[in-house]
Amino acid sequence: MNTELDQRITFNPRQCGGQACIRGLRIRGTDILEMLAQGVDQSEILADFPDLEAADILACLHFAAKP
Repeated sequence: MNTELDQRITFNPRQCGGQACIRGLRIRGTDILEMLAQGVDQSEILADFPDLEAADILACLHFAAKP
């Protein structure tokens, strides 16, 4: 497991409707994954969400790959 990436995803029921969020921000992991699936470039996502870091996107992908 990559605990560094795991720590970037949080499950706070008071944020993001109880869905997985990135580092406690109000950005859902599923939103990032959906944008990537639609072909939005990583640089565009980072420009749209200035609080994000590239490692947050890797954490979303890591989270999606977990069994």
